[in-house]
Amino acid sequence: MLLSWELLKHLCDEQRACSKKIVFTNGCFDIIHSGHVKYLEEAKKLGDILVLGLNSDDSVSRLKGPSRPVNKQNDRAIVISALKSIDFVSIFDQDTPYELIKIVQPDVLVKGGDYNPDDIVGADIVRARGGKVVTIDFVEGKSTSSIIEKMQAK
Repeated sequence: MLLSWELLKHLCDEQRACSKKIVFTNGCFDIIHSGHVKYLEEAKKLGDILVLGLNSDDSVSRLKGPSRPVNKQNDRAIVISALKSIDFVSIFDQDTPYELIKIVQPDVLVKGGDYNPDDIVGADIVRARGGKVVTIDFVEGKSTSSIIEKMQAK
């Protein structure tokens, strides 16, 4: 479900009041593949509610270049929201999800295994609350960039 930041904060506060553990991750999720699905399933196992911060189109372009994203933010949000592991989705336009993480106040912050936990944006917020920062290994050979390269080569 795609939510405004205001509604997301309200829902997270409600879930926390019911002793639910909130997990947060973020990304572009431009072309969904099996690596994404497995990553998100593993993230969901770390708590009760999985919140996904989705990079806006402008944010993706700044990170990945002018040819990205392939899919527009609302389309990406619809697809990612349909995954059974995802509870809430909210779009952020900043270069990092730091402000969104401040709003969500997750118990667990998750990123891919290519990140050092100490360098993950928002780790300070989560750890200050006594939460955990976790990295999940990537599925070998699965990446949006490699899919795009393969399509361009044909």
